[in-house]
Amino acid sequence: MHTIVPAMLAVAAACLIAIGTVLRQRASAASGAITPGWWLGAGLAVSGFGVQAIALGLGSILLVQPLLVLAVLFALPLEAWFDHRRPTRVEWAWGGALTACVALFLCLASPRSSDHRPGQFVSVVTIAAVLICLVGLVVAAESCTSHFRALFYGLTAGALFGISALLIKTVINQGVANSATVVVQPEIYLLLVVIGAGIYAQQRGFGSGDLQTSFPAMTVMEPAVAMVLGIALLSERIYVTVWEAGIVCVVLAVMVVAVIELARHSAIRTPHRFEPETPAPEK
Repeated sequence: MHTIVPAMLAVAAACLIAIGTVLRQRASAASGAITPGWWLGAGLAVSGFGVQAIALGLGSILLVQPLLVLAVLFALPLEAWFDHRRPTRVEWAWGGALTACVALFLCLASPRSSDHRPGQFVSVVTIAAVLICLVGLVVAAESCTSHFRALFYGLTAGALFGISALLIKTVINQGVANSATVVVQPEIYLLLVVIGAGIYAQQRGFGSGDLQTSFPAMTVMEPAVAMVLGIALLSERIYVTVWEAGIVCVVLAVMVVAVIELARHSAIRTPHRFEPETPAPEK
């Protein structure tokens, strides 16, 4: 029971985040303006983020974050529906592979939370190091083509949301221990900054009109960063034998490939869909 509820909440969060992401990306790519469709997507994404926070409060990062990868399984076929096409058998096959890999990882790894709490100095130094690397990605994004801009901003947004997962878990733990002191802890204010930066990076990636690049990059990067930070700073652990550890590594690799392939196949659509047609030159 202690894993079923947060797992169900994580899947619900992935679904809400996926729908909100598609709506915001399409609104951004079509006109670049903040439209009612964008606000609807933003509301759904915020709702998904709230459900994710509840799931993190009830379960471990190593349980919740891998399930959020399923967002790409919901988002990209949804975009195919908006484009009036049917997902192919190959897309369904990669979607099934992604779902199976997530389920197999959770069954083999049996992730568990820990009562360990890192010192503020260690947390700040670790997060600061990650943020410095992300600044490099942003600088690179601003000097690249739209495709690589979407990729770099997707990676940046995913990393920032991965950091936010750690901060959410930390803030919730602080609230459980002593709710009166939460507002004076620096983590809650850092969380607000990180979330704001993540939304900005995500929007910049969406603005390129390249969801099949930005969204998978963000989807893969978020759990990767969150899981590494959860292991390094919160001492969360997975319990596997030597041979199971090898299987887990293979499963994680296949998950990444499945996300990328699902995105690539779902991206088969009319080229320059959002761009106005250029009239043919007069003869």
